[in-house]
Amino acid sequence: MKYKSVFDIIGPIMIGPSSSHTAGAARIGRVARHLFGRKPEYAKISFYGSFAKTYRGHGTDVAIVGGILDYDTFDTRIVDALTIAKQEGIKISMTAEDAVTDHPNTARVIIGDENDKIEVVGISIGGGKIEITELNGFSLRLSGNHPALLIVHNDKYGAIAGVANILAKHEINIGHMEVSRKEKGKEALMVIEIDQNADEIIIDELSSLPIVQQVVKIHD
Repeated sequence: MKYKSVFDIIGPIMIGPSSSHTAGAARIGRVARHLFGRKPEYAKISFYGSFAKTYRGHGTDVAIVGGILDYDTFDTRIVDALTIAKQEGIKISMTAEDAVTDHPNTARVIIGDENDKIEVVGISIGGGKIEITELNGFSLRLSGNHPALLIVHNDKYGAIAGVANILAKHEINIGHMEVSRKEKGKEALMVIEIDQNADEIIIDELSSLPIVQQVVKIHD
């Protein structure tokens, strides 16, 4: 069941006409921004399904760029997000794709700068709720509604135990966890939704594990 209360069905406080096309898009963009960790120099956005057909009329374009600017769903600056992004030197490109996806409200976001980039696929599932289904080629399921840790690591035994021990030491409770990999014994991605934001000392300890390559936190 996707919804916990009637307010999830009505949708969040937001700018725009549609919780799916506006609030959901803003959250997809904002999660991408948090995963990248800083203001990008460019954003390449591809819309699929219903998003592709109505992204201008429903404000999906300004909403997803507003999220990339780190604006929340209720931030009034969202309506001017395209102009603000241009003023801040962020190059925005958008395309409507014909490809059929598993969900009608799907967006692929590539953001980056001269040093790095990330690629995120997100879906808006209704009521302003989203799921991130892909990150840099890794399959995952991330709601964006809770603090989370994304840990890129070597696909070796002991990885999960090492991470879990550090979280347990700091009394961090795990709400949801999954691990995906592209190939056995190579690079893997651990996605952990937790009950509270992780302090930098926890991030440092996780990053110091020999098998860990990168730790990214998403805060609420």
